[in-house]
Amino acid sequence: MTLPALFLSHGAPTLPLTDTPARTFLQQAGSTLERPKAILVISAHWETDVPTVNAVERNDTIHDFGGFPRALYDMRYPAPGSPQLAAHIAELLRTAGFACNIDRKRGLDHGAWVPLLLMYPSADIPVLQLSVQTHLGPEHHLRVGRAIASLRQEGVLIVGSGSFTHDLSEFRGHDANDAAPDWVNGFADWVDSALTKGDTATLLDYRRNAPYAAKNHPTEEHLLPLYAALGAGGEAAEATRLHASSTYSVLRMDVYAFQPKSEQPQVKVA
Repeated sequence: MTLPALFLSHGAPTLPLTDTPARTFLQQAGSTLERPKAILVISAHWETDVPTVNAVERNDTIHDFGGFPRALYDMRYPAPGSPQLAAHIAELLRTAGFACNIDRKRGLDHGAWVPLLLMYPSADIPVLQLSVQTHLGPEHHLRVGRAIASLRQEGVLIVGSGSFTHDLSEFRGHDANDAAPDWVNGFADWVDSALTKGDTATLLDYRRNAPYAAKNHPTEEHLLPLYAALGAGGEAAEATRLHASSTYSVLRMDVYAFQPKSEQPQVKVA
């Protein structure tokens, strides 16, 4: 079983409570994939100096946010972990020349459990997290993804979880389904074009090349999982956009699959 690598936008923590096209897509997405043996989430909400993978028997649910409805704090996603798979992931990274740490306590932050709650609500698939290194930029994360790409052939679903756009200074005052402004859509369209053309060199230098790049990503941590997912698709990976929408006007919720052309797409486009 070979699975695509995914990039998904996890949006606001309230995504499971909000009726939006992105929530509907994620609720259906899990059933369109062959059931993974395990899931590895590269989350924008875990930043470390070097790549770090969590290795626990059972994941705690981390509510790493404040000021949201009580119902959100009552949610739990007690998916099992896999210390054995964590050791394998660490070895893949070390073999590729990366330092890699193992964290034996950390559970799942909302970049992982919020989308997985929608995709796989039973929480019965082992889930692991891999951290991002924001200070090392896009090329580093592309190489990290390539180092672990072989996991896809082992039935592991690799998910980069971030946000296609992420200027939270513009978040307040918008309803969940407000339309995105031109500066949001312009950036998203540029990234989509670069991805679908396979123009990785231009994409790596998005900060200089893309319109409104710094406006949509004042800091980079929410876009870096995209590069990790692209790398995890393999050297010959092609991008397929599976979903495009926005929430609260400024958060584009796009989802992509990455896999070589020789592999048939395994997730429906919506």
